Amino acid sequence: MRTVIRLSLLTARGGIAGSTLVLPVVAFALTTTLLLVVLAGTLSFFRWQDEYSGLYQTLAAIAVALLVVPLLALGGSAARLSARRRDDKLSTLRLLGATPATVNAMTVLESSVLALGGAVIGVLGYLLLTPLVGLIHFRGEALGASALWLSPLLIVAVVLAVVLLAIVSAAIGLRRVNISPLGVRTRQNPPKVAVLRIIIGAVFLLGVYLAMSNIGAFGSVAAIALVMLLGFGGVIAMLNLMGPAILGMLAQRQWRRAQTPVKLLASRQILESPKAAWRQVSGVAMTSFMAVFCGVGLSIVGDAESSGASGQDAFLISDTRTGVIITLVISFIMVACSIGVNQASQILDRAEILVSLDRLGAPRQVIEAARSRAVMSPLRIVSLGSALIAAVLVFPLTALSVFMNPVTILLVLACLFGGILLVWLSLKATAPVMSKTLSSAERV
Repeated sequence: MRTVIRLSLLTARGGIAGSTLVLPVVAFALTTTLLLVVLAGTLSFFRWQDEYSGLYQTLAAIAVALLVVPLLALGGSAARLSARRRDDKLSTLRLLGATPATVNAMTVLESSVLALGGAVIGVLGYLLLTPLVGLIHFRGEALGASALWLSPLLIVAVVLAVVLLAIVSAAIGLRRVNISPLGVRTRQNPPKVAVLRIIIGAVFLLGVYLAMSNIGAFGSVAAIALVMLLGFGGVIAMLNLMGPAILGMLAQRQWRRAQTPVKLLASRQILESPKAAWRQVSGVAMTSFMAVFCGVGLSIVGDAESSGASGQDAFLISDTRTGVIITLVISFIMVACSIGVNQASQILDRAEILVSLDRLGAPRQVIEAARSRAVMSPLRIVSLGSALIAAVLVFPLTALSVFMNPVTILLVLACLFGGILLVWLSLKATAPVMSKTLSSAERV
């Protein structure tokens, strides 16, 4: 164990090692904070025991399904931040004689330390945010901070879950390092596009659509809520499964038809790691998916308000709108965090290739344009595709007039535009990181 610790400390030294360590910590902290806030808000609804409590709890469960899976995906991607630099480092150690056990232990140690540090910071963020979240009104009164305090045991469980997620996510990438360290170090055998992922995802989506089309057959409200929870949460997980494969297939087509250096470099960047390319745009894909649900929800709320509801019914309508807005706000916070961290990490991961292109004479405008195209080109496809999938799944549960309602259309378009704008701003914000990397005297 002492050898593992010494090797980890030794290999952590480097020109930009500090940045590669800070980025995962930030991602884990944000993931933990949002997970705890969402969990606390959901559990606060279960303290109510009346005729309306079941409906509130069902709506909360749907919100959890729409938010927790993307948050876990963000935590998983945090473990893979700077993955290439770590894989290069570990493959070099394997070539120098390090055993697979040593490499595995180093990965577990590094991932655990970073995830634990980020999770602890995330707990502090949750403690700071709780009084503010407690000011939100439901059922005519503020929730109150006291209703949002989680038990210490549950907080520890969330922290341990984040650490475990980090270890598992990081360990998945070790197979190639242990089997073919030379191939990893020399960047041979790029990841293949797994068509099976698309087939599995398509079959699952069809199953969920059929379940939504016959939702009344499940009988009780609890059974229907469980089906919707598993169905919508599973679809979001399937999007993360299918996304890299779809981007890889599209990039292969663009690579064959590339007529300019920018298109060629952009398609090659996606093919180099479809999973990394998916992480750049997955946040917007998730938000586009949720935007359809939120738009439909606001449209239904608007129709209900026009009917002149009063008493608890009026509170329910108002609270549904509040829940929709909260879901959208959390999703956009998640998108902003995911995009910023992943963009900076992608530059640091590809520093060696970027510097090599610069030293070989490639104009920096071309390098920057290729980086932008590698993100913006798939972004348009996945954002529209995710919204379309959500619309197909929700359609059996509501009327066509709800989809054609201006509120639904405007909200979906606003979320699509907002997500694309966030990505574009992130590209501009990380341009100095690119310039600093290319201007570095160090041959990374």
